[in-house]
Amino acid sequence: MEMRRLGKTGLSVAPIVIGGNVFGWTADEKTSFAILDAFFDAGLNTIDTADVYSSWVPGNKGGDSEEIIGRWLSQAKISRDKAVIVTKVGSDMGQGKTLKETYILKAVEDSLRRLQTDYIDLYLSHWPDEDTPHEETLGAFAKLKQQGKIRAIGCSNYDATLLQASFDAAERAGLPRYDVLQPEYNLYERSSFEGPLADLCVEEDLGVITYFSLAAGFLTGKYRSKADTEGRAREGRVSKYLDDKGLRILAALDKVSAETGAKPAEISLAWLLRKKGVTAPIASATSLSQLESLAKSATLALSDDAMALLDQAGA
Repeated sequence: MEMRRLGKTGLSVAPIVIGGNVFGWTADEKTSFAILDAFFDAGLNTIDTADVYSSWVPGNKGGDSEEIIGRWLSQAKISRDKAVIVTKVGSDMGQGKTLKETYILKAVEDSLRRLQTDYIDLYLSHWPDEDTPHEETLGAFAKLKQQGKIRAIGCSNYDATLLQASFDAAERAGLPRYDVLQPEYNLYERSSFEGPLADLCVEEDLGVITYFSLAAGFLTGKYRSKADTEGRAREGRVSKYLDDKGLRILAALDKVSAETGAKPAEISLAWLLRKKGVTAPIASATSLSQLESLAKSATLALSDDAMALLDQAGA
């Protein structure tokens, strides 16, 4: 499997990152273990999660995904250094969204305990916090890097202006900067990343791992009408894509699928892998067949004509 350099972090990641948001939600522990085993067997190496996953599920408290990953790591056939673990801090775990130093220093210990590891490869600010100076947040991360508890840092959901402000703050204070961005980006939702933000990531040599890469499952092609979403766990997230733009994208995916024999999800991820600035998309799986499809996308090469067709459909 071809590895990709993740910006200036020193980390190398395979072209597809497995999303841990479903662990403890739509994938129980047994299924999650099977998916992770198959993922690494396929030559892929990076797991994305967050401390808040999956607190939205009745009965869950947050940290559920990290706990499942930790139990898997404790019995996995691979050594810890073969897995790149990405987790996030700053979402609402009962105290509101915050990136204050005291909170980060406590939250990282909780994540390390749940993950059953003594270091996190990539630690991300999950959401911006306008009430906390960049210097305070980056100062907390600097302490954790010095202590060996995290290897690299990044941020999620930052726009170009905020990301540049964080760079400026890091330079002024002599602190480590964010070297990875995790934006929402897919065939349907493009405007928040393409343009100034993507340009800044390329200019500053950031690694970029995209979330909602399959638009909450819409880009798999299995949701074609409101009726298809009824009673599904992702009903609320998927229904917003069922408009004229979404249907144009599905039609384009169907055309490329007919020409290549690849599934819509594989094509959607392969499209991301050719986009400016993208290192690797995140995608989740709840079955081994879905995981197999994700792995195929890592080696699917789309033609220029296919890329143009898809670009136009989602414009």
